[in-house]
Amino acid sequence: MRSLWPLLGCLLLAAAGCSKDKDVEPPAKLAKFPTKLSVSKVWSEGVGNGKKQMQLRLGLGPAIDNGIVFAASHKGEVIALTLKNGKRQWRRDLKLPLSGGPAAAAGLVVVGSSKGQIVALDATSGRDLWRTRVNGELLSAAAITDKVVAIRSVDGKLHGLDSATGKELWSVEQPVPRLSLRGTAAPVIAKDMAISGFDNGKVMAVSLVNGDTVWDTALASPHGKTELERLVDVDSSVEVVGDNVYAVGFQGRVAMLALDSGQIWWAHDMSSTRGLAVADDTLFVSTADGNVVALHGRDGSEVWRNDKLKRRGLSKPAVTSTAIAVADFQGYVHWLDRSSGELVARQRITKDRVTNPPAAADDTVVFLTDGGKLAAFRVKPKT
Repeated sequence: MRSLWPLLGCLLLAAAGCSKDKDVEPPAKLAKFPTKLSVSKVWSEGVGNGKKQMQLRLGLGPAIDNGIVFAASHKGEVIALTLKNGKRQWRRDLKLPLSGGPAAAAGLVVVGSSKGQIVALDATSGRDLWRTRVNGELLSAAAITDKVVAIRSVDGKLHGLDSATGKELWSVEQPVPRLSLRGTAAPVIAKDMAISGFDNGKVMAVSLVNGDTVWDTALASPHGKTELERLVDVDSSVEVVGDNVYAVGFQGRVAMLALDSGQIWWAHDMSSTRGLAVADDTLFVSTADGNVVALHGRDGSEVWRNDKLKRRGLSKPAVTSTAIAVADFQGYVHWLDRSSGELVARQRITKDRVTNPPAAADDTVVFLTDGGKLAAFRVKPKT
């Protein structure tokens, strides 16, 4: 297997319609607009002792649980901060090259390393609870219940670990294409199943009890003459709402699947590496070419599309009560009205790219830049 992360930018431009016979279009310039949403940066914090992280395609995004924000750096630092004011609760230096997580739930904080180590910490104190290892780099967050920790590795495996001890309970696998994008989808847990996308374009649901396959569905099938054209990675997490699963892949489709069977109820051509968010029966997708698109959850029909941020390497959207937020390759956070898609506010964290998904709770959204700056923004709801 060869990872394609150095060429990701070229691929996204190719997906947007560029070719070697045309000049590559630059990222969209940011035009001024009237601010219509009150957004404030409530706190910021450096992760990793202020040292700039290596420019790797890592899966280190923030997590929120019980009013606490958890974040990690490639240098091995893990911190816990109060969401409301950024007050530090604890800090650990694990002295590991962290590359995936953290995930936080059921009293655990779980991180993974580029060498396959998985560490579970106590969410209250940060003390070690257990450590284990798998044979593959970890590039996304785990999913956690009080019994099972589900985590993906780059070798195409989904592992189920005992939440109390870290012992592997089961492992399932999907074939990895010879060429794939660098990244893995974070699994999601719903109704005693772990659900995850894979590099071969499939979405798979397995039993948390024994790892038996409940269903696997091809979100997209490889097509084209070259390996680049045949990339169909599902590198972003699915979203589960009620009895429906929503998923999107690169050079593939966005679709709604049945939670119990994996049957596709509707699907439309769309390409995304960063993923989607769902709220009030509406899907919000950051596409590979930098559009932000809203779709009706019931049938996938388009509600609105904003093309003002094309080729700016947008993050997965975060949803608040009135707006959605996406960050870009220059550290800007753009706020779009949920109903219309109109740009209503803009803030900047630093000049560093934001690659990984933000975390949101109520009307507070937390971003972590690839340079290690953690920042929380709060939206003032409309009255």
